[in-house]
Amino acid sequence: MRVIAGLHKGRQLEAVPGKTTRPTSDKVKEAVFQVIGPFFEQGGTCLDLFAGSGSLGIEALSRGMDQGIFVDKHPKAIHTINENIRRLKMEQSTEVFRTDAFRALNAAAKRKLCFDLILLDPPYKKVNYNALLETIERMQLLKESGLIYCEHNASEQLPVETRDLYVMKQETYNDTIGITVYKKS
Repeated sequence: MRVIAGLHKGRQLEAVPGKTTRPTSDKVKEAVFQVIGPFFEQGGTCLDLFAGSGSLGIEALSRGMDQGIFVDKHPKAIHTINENIRRLKMEQSTEVFRTDAFRALNAAAKRKLCFDLILLDPPYKKVNYNALLETIERMQLLKESGLIYCEHNASEQLPVETRDLYVMKQETYNDTIGITVYKKS
């Protein structure tokens, strides 16, 4: 697993030990970032929820995001995220929290945070995407024209649109991985 492009292009990332996480492959990560924006010249803030190794959020920072918040509830994932951030010297532009996704969203709302990019890559078929998207909208956590990246099992059907979001791109990779990218209208 490596950083695909940007400031840290080619740098290796540690994976979370064990079989509790499923890292996004380099091929899928590269395809996704071609869709959501090869580089973030305007900077911005991203939230990597269900972060695992932090690979997706680190990729966004490498490509120009200014700030990244990483959230996972598993201690091994938090250790791995911190190690990857330390290795790439990204401590000044990151925050890492060990908590549940919905608690993290509540905490972000209390801090009045608003993100340009939210990365959702939970364990397949274990999270209610409708509830996640509704919470993000209700708490106004996404900036105008902001993006939400969702990685899911290809058999899962995500909503085509919500009150404030519409599907910008939907793809299936390897007949198992579904990618849905929403944009705030």
